[in-house]
Amino acid sequence: MSTTDAPDKPFMMGAYKAAKSNGGAAGVDRQTIEALEANLGKNLYRIWNRMSSGSDFAPLVRDAPFRKEVVEPAPTEV
Repeated sequence: MSTTDAPDKPFMMGAYKAAKSNGGAAGVDRQTIEALEANLGKNLYRIWNRMSSGSDFAPLVRDAPFRKEVVEPAPTEV
């Protein structure tokens, strides 16, 4: 979505319903779906307002540490 394509109310409700249907995990701001629902209209309006004005620059992904398996290089033949 670019800044010229402002989200509309159906888009915002669809995104909310999708988040709720998959368990509503807390996002980068750690706000739960229950906290969002406490004042749903006002909260969705605030998010929509930031998105439509182009002032919302949230990180692309949530930072999560993970372990990498160390793989030994294959022996070379001479």
